[in-house]
Amino acid sequence: MILYDRQGTPNAARIRIVLAEKGLGAAVEYRTVDLIAAEQKQPDFLAMNPIGKTPVLVLDDGLALSESGAITEYLDNLDGNPVLTGRTAREKALIHMMHRRVEIMLLEPIDDHFHYGTPGLGPALRLWRKPDWPGRHEWGLRRGAEARAALPWFEKELAHHAFLSGERYSMADITLLAAIDFGRAMGSLPTDLTPHLAAWYGRMQDVPAVKERGGQDLLPEDISRMAG
Repeated sequence: MILYDRQGTPNAARIRIVLAEKGLGAAVEYRTVDLIAAEQKQPDFLAMNPIGKTPVLVLDDGLALSESGAITEYLDNLDGNPVLTGRTAREKALIHMMHRRVEIMLLEPIDDHFHYGTPGLGPALRLWRKPDWPGRHEWGLRRGAEARAALPWFEKELAHHAFLSGERYSMADITLLAAIDFGRAMGSLPTDLTPHLAAWYGRMQDVPAVKERGGQDLLPEDISRMAG
């Protein structure tokens, strides 16, 4: 299998945690995509994923899977023992519902704030983000505010159980971790977490797959280019 991603990004984190949890890290060839240079918007990449986003997992038969949830579903079920996406119909429904809520309420607004309300990834990618749209900056700031306003809902949910869908971490928690790390690093979310979120965050840091995943940090050249 070939994984196209960029280390240190939130979606790369999601899949690399899954690979670590399933013991599949060595089964994947990693190919980096220069997001700042908008390589994901070029014809070769768009042939694999017309949406033009990472990650993309290309299977041995040539099928290109995009969307982190779909890739997680595939990897988690390869061995017939799903541990992140649910075993029963009820578990699957709850995990997928929570996962999508994290995307809609946090990750997508944070991504919009990053790309529209801040310099984002710079001018090369801005060509693909509607640069002449009136009010784009203000809308990006509003999306950041939406993400911050959503945090209390997750605080309330985590008051009742250890993880979003119960007593074991799942795909939903992986996405929440990626969203919070991304949002805090980019200034969309406060650095201090409320009590139940903070306790949950500590539990997630103790998960071996979270600690042991590869590609946790942004590449040095990405940090310098974004700062510039």
